[in-house]
Amino acid sequence: MPTSRPVPDAGVTDPASTVDVVLPCLDEADALPWVLGRMPAFARPVVVDNGSRDGSAEVAQALGALVVTAPVRGYGAACHAGLEAATADLVAVMDADASLDPGELERLLTAHRAGADLVVGRRRAVPRSWPWHLRLANRVLASRLRRRTGLRLDDVGPMRLAGRRALLDLGVVDRRSGYPLETVVRAADAGWRVAQVDVTYRPRVGRSKVTGTPLGAARAVRDMSRVLDA
Repeated sequence: MPTSRPVPDAGVTDPASTVDVVLPCLDEADALPWVLGRMPAFARPVVVDNGSRDGSAEVAQALGALVVTAPVRGYGAACHAGLEAATADLVAVMDADASLDPGELERLLTAHRAGADLVVGRRRAVPRSWPWHLRLANRVLASRLRRRTGLRLDDVGPMRLAGRRALLDLGVVDRRSGYPLETVVRAADAGWRVAQVDVTYRPRVGRSKVTGTPLGAARAVRDMSRVLDA
């Protein structure tokens, strides 16, 4: 993995920070040092602990991140708790499992400054990082999303960036795995300009808590399908 650097103290709001980075977290103590160490200077990490038992919250706090507790389990619940805790005008959301590099957030920020309201990271996988069944499910969902919204997105990725107030005003209600997809659907319905930029997708640290089993993957697809069927 690339070398890391210390995270600026997130206990005090940094006026130079332009992006709060929400990191939904469930037992990611092993991944957090690398993820937080790769955080760019313009970002403040907001780690949302969603019931971790491995000391993730303590690790994040020791590394200088703002730690928020989301007692209701669910990926969407953690994302939304982080969004509500954020204070920067811009908010990014990404996984805390080291599959995505925070250093690539600058690409999303550049696209936002170029005029996009919502920027989604399109994953470009390195070997062994993205099981074929999950890649296939993502393609199917992206195709259905295209038919539903007209957006030509190739990936409903877990890295995205938009304005904090605008995201809250979308009124996303899903609190499980459908949260990122509902965000895109509501953004499209609201007439947002949605862009995608390529980001590298690496093998995660440890086992996925959402799609690490066939049952977990099926539940995630079910949650997203409900969003598209609504």
